[in-house]
Amino acid sequence: MLPVAVFRFSPTESPGRFGDWLARHDVPWQLIAIDEGAPVPDDAASFSGIGMMGGPMSVNDKLPWVDPLCGLLRDAMGDGVPVIGHCLGGQLMAKALGAKVTRMKAPEIGWFHVDVCDRGARRDWFGGLPRFPAFQWHHDAFDLPPMASRVLTNDVAVNQGFIIDDRHVGFQCHIEMTRELVETWCRVSPEELPARSSAHWQSAADIQSDLDTRLAVLGEVADGVYARWSQGLVR
Repeated sequence: MLPVAVFRFSPTESPGRFGDWLARHDVPWQLIAIDEGAPVPDDAASFSGIGMMGGPMSVNDKLPWVDPLCGLLRDAMGDGVPVIGHCLGGQLMAKALGAKVTRMKAPEIGWFHVDVCDRGARRDWFGGLPRFPAFQWHHDAFDLPPMASRVLTNDVAVNQGFIIDDRHVGFQCHIEMTRELVETWCRVSPEELPARSSAHWQSAADIQSDLDTRLAVLGEVADGVYARWSQGLVR
């Protein structure tokens, strides 16, 4: 089986639970460390699937890898190579398909519920859950790409997740979180966190409160999504 290409854009944004899930299920994967200068591959057909993690940059930044990666994503989705994007990864999917990604008036950071707004996706991708607590850390938000179905939403960023062709899935929220990721982000980006929590912007203390329970709930959702997504991998 060809490997899944996993794109990392920042050393603090590891594959997290996504990488753990692939390893546990003996799915081969190859890390492409954009943050270390790795080039964007030319051929989507070299991989059974493509996964993308988060990152602190914007897809609208003038970065040399953005356009080549968007081209690779278009080729992959056009050829049926499954793509999954987490936060920045979801924004890259949207941009690749011509949707706008814009700055929000205020960030969404912390633990907040998202609603599963598509019945078919609720059944097939999210274990029948009508809503679940997701982790958020983003300053930009994407419009819904053409041909995409909105599957997750909330009242802060209406497009929290989309699915295309029942195969490609893009998230604004993070489902890949581990304790290490949460603690690392709070440690390296304290300037992004308020002293007191507001409706959609939590303090470091509130983010890390009851963390194991929150991660266990989100982990079950993530495992279900990854299992469903992996059914489409090119064998």
